[in-house]
Amino acid sequence: MSRGGKPKDRSDGPERKCVATGEAQPKHGLIRFVAGPAGQVVPDVMGKLPGRGVYVAADRVALNKAVEKKLFSRGLKMQTTVPDGLADEVERQLVARVIELVSLARKSGDAVAGYEKVKSWLDREEAEILIQASDGSGRGKSKLSTPHFGSYIGWLTADELGMAFGRETVIHAALASGGLAKRVVEEAQRLRGLRETDDGGKGRSEG
Repeated sequence: MSRGGKPKDRSDGPERKCVATGEAQPKHGLIRFVAGPAGQVVPDVMGKLPGRGVYVAADRVALNKAVEKKLFSRGLKMQTTVPDGLADEVERQLVARVIELVSLARKSGDAVAGYEKVKSWLDREEAEILIQASDGSGRGKSKLSTPHFGSYIGWLTADELGMAFGRETVIHAALASGGLAKRVVEEAQRLRGLRETDDGGKGRSEG
C-alpha cells in the first residue's frame, strides 16, 4: 500500500459532478459551495448550508479553474462574486476539520501521539492510520511504516498535528480502526488536494 493511503472507492456514497472537471465522483471527495446573501461564493466544507450548491473537486487546480472561468455563477444560476483567497480559505477550513476529527478520536482513546506510543500501536497492529508531520525529520519518520492495508497522512504540519493533541507540536501519531478513522482519511484526502501543486507542492507525502 502506498503512503498516499487507500485508493478511492468511486462507488462509496452518492456522487456529484465537479463543475470544473465535469467528472462525477463521491461527495466526500468534493467541496460544496453556496451563494451567500449578497451573492458571494461561500465554501460549505461540512455540506450542510441551505440553498442551491455546486461542487468542485478537492483540488487547487480545479478550484482555481472554477474561479477563473466563472463557473460558480453558471452552476448556481446567478451572478456571484468570489472572495480573494478562496482556495486558501477552503484549505484553512479543511485543516480545522481534520484537527477536530483527530482530536475527537484522541478523546475517545482511538488516537495516540509520540514515537514510542505510535510504534507500540504499529507493532501490536492496533493502528489503522499513521500520521506524520510534513515538517518532521525524514530520517525519524522513515523508522515507522504505514500499517498493512492502512493509510498514511503526511501533509499536516507539526503545529497543526499538535493542536489535535493539545501539545505544541507532534511529529508522529496513529489512529485505531473504526470510530472516526474513515472520516479522518476522507477529510485528510480533501486537504491533500488543496495542498498539492503542479511542482510537487507542500502537501505531498514522502516515499
